[in-house]
Amino acid sequence: MTEQPTTTQSTTEPSTGSQQLFPQGTVEPAYSLNDVLDTDAAGVYADITEEDRAHWMRARAFVQDELLGVIHEHWDRGEYPLDLVARMGELDLLRDGVDVPGHAPMSKMAAGLVAMELSRGDGSMSTVSGVQGGLAMRSIAMCGNDEQRQRWLPDMASGKLLGAFALTEPTHGSDSIGLETRATPTEGGFLLNGEKKWIGNGSMGGITVVWARNDVTRAVQGFVVPQESEGYSGTTIRGKLALRAIHQAHVRMENVFVPAENVLPGAGSFRDTSAVLFATRIGVAWAAVGQAVACYETAVQYVAQREQFGRPLAASQIVQERLARMLSELTSMQTIVMAMARKEAAGTLTGPQASLAKYTATRTARGVAANARDLLGGNGILVENRVARHFADIEALHTYEGTETVQALIIGKSITGISAYN
Repeated sequence: MTEQPTTTQSTTEPSTGSQQLFPQGTVEPAYSLNDVLDTDAAGVYADITEEDRAHWMRARAFVQDELLGVIHEHWDRGEYPLDLVARMGELDLLRDGVDVPGHAPMSKMAAGLVAMELSRGDGSMSTVSGVQGGLAMRSIAMCGNDEQRQRWLPDMASGKLLGAFALTEPTHGSDSIGLETRATPTEGGFLLNGEKKWIGNGSMGGITVVWARNDVTRAVQGFVVPQESEGYSGTTIRGKLALRAIHQAHVRMENVFVPAENVLPGAGSFRDTSAVLFATRIGVAWAAVGQAVACYETAVQYVAQREQFGRPLAASQIVQERLARMLSELTSMQTIVMAMARKEAAGTLTGPQASLAKYTATRTARGVAANARDLLGGNGILVENRVARHFADIEALHTYEGTETVQALIIGKSITGISAYN
């Protein structure tokens, strides 16, 4: 007797030979949540130059056509999609405005708009640009000599060479000025000893800009360290609940030799380190705007498509009130970031103003994300539905480049004239 093959009937699709009418109302529709919406309620972007807008729209095309369809899978698996990073290099989306020969000029405004748009796509990919261009490339551009700029910046801009920025240590985060990694002078250069933590790209085989304290002078200096150097080890940090599509590393250096030609001559004090960080703080505010836009767009599209009690959620008064609140908060973020960006372009932006932009944008983005997540109900915790990724990633954004508390203390000092953290 020949065994007959067994068949399994789907629980979500009706059988063509079914005697009963399949209850179609039990099948959830496919929601379309990735469309670009007009979120500029106050017209804050109306006067952007065509050059700046071109950079922005290039980033948008990448996000819409190449990123959104796949990034949730990488994020869910904790994978670093290097093919997307390479593509960002091809599209000139990795520089964060750093000047590199052969690349079109990118204003500070354009760099901010690109950071915003990449963040609208995914926080991890925006962080790639922030680490690669905003921190690593900017350190070399601001503190390096001509030979060093020519040696490293072109390949970093194209994505052929990944760069890391190693300042934070396991025991020194907000008080990074107290860093304890040591640089000991030796024949022909320095020996580095110490550990760093949360170092984006620190385990990817490129170069790391390491900030260490000179054993003799006690001054903080900058060093460019190839990651294949003997004594350098970068271990990818696992178990993250945010920024899962970029790898951060715990870096350990044991007698890592750095030749004199890899010492950044313009990095001779923590003031120089701070100058690099100051240049990136407004970029974090831009990124917060982008993530809030993504959450707002998703919520608007979802409530228009999701039906409960016989009508779309969008027909409910409370839902409309919450959308109005989210748009109000988003508009306040856009307004302050654009105002500070114009001051940055004019060279008049102060440290407390940059802190105010970061403080306001990241804490407001948290509220927008929480509201969007709630409006999506149970579907709001699914990674594929966009909001969950941003909801988690904003938590990291809220912390890095200076926590909310540290930013508040910088602002508080400017208000009172009294330092509460010295």
